[in-house]
Amino acid sequence: MKKNEEEIEDVLVEEQETIEDNEKEVELTDAIEEVETPEDEQDEVEQLKEQIEEEKNKYLRLLADYDNFRRRATLDKEALQKYQSQKVLTNLIPVLDNFSRAIAVEAKSDEARTMMEGMDMIYRSLVDALKSEGLIEIEALDQEFDPNYHQAIMTGNEEDKPSGVVLEEMQKGYILKDRVLRPSMVKVNE
Repeated sequence: MKKNEEEIEDVLVEEQETIEDNEKEVELTDAIEEVETPEDEQDEVEQLKEQIEEEKNKYLRLLADYDNFRRRATLDKEALQKYQSQKVLTNLIPVLDNFSRAIAVEAKSDEARTMMEGMDMIYRSLVDALKSEGLIEIEALDQEFDPNYHQAIMTGNEEDKPSGVVLEEMQKGYILKDRVLRPSMVKVNE
């Protein structure tokens, strides 16, 4: 019986060793499966490179958008500074027209002439102040008609002048820097 028990014990030990060997093989197989093959690593590297490239492109687009925004903001600020007086100057143009008409009236008495001289001085002072802000009177008389600066309200026919030339200025036009505030109203030769 003792022999039988020893045999059983030997069989059990062998089976235990076989089980342990099998477990080690399973662990090795699992470990081998877990270890990535070079192909898998290459695929992952390629994916990471693509992600890096995508992120880099996003960054460059955002940087370009920011530069464009900053440039637009600078241009808007410059335009605002350049044309900040536009509304005031536009409102003062009728005042210039009224002064011009008042000065054109012929004074009959000495007192009226003195008053006209004072108005003329005020008018010139106002014109100088407006010029310093960038207001420029549009030259129209005897100039080639330009629809960007002139508004034709009449036509005439003078043989001695070429066609398309401004014959008469009905109302003065003005420019602020490079922007037309009011075109000149003119009579154009046919």
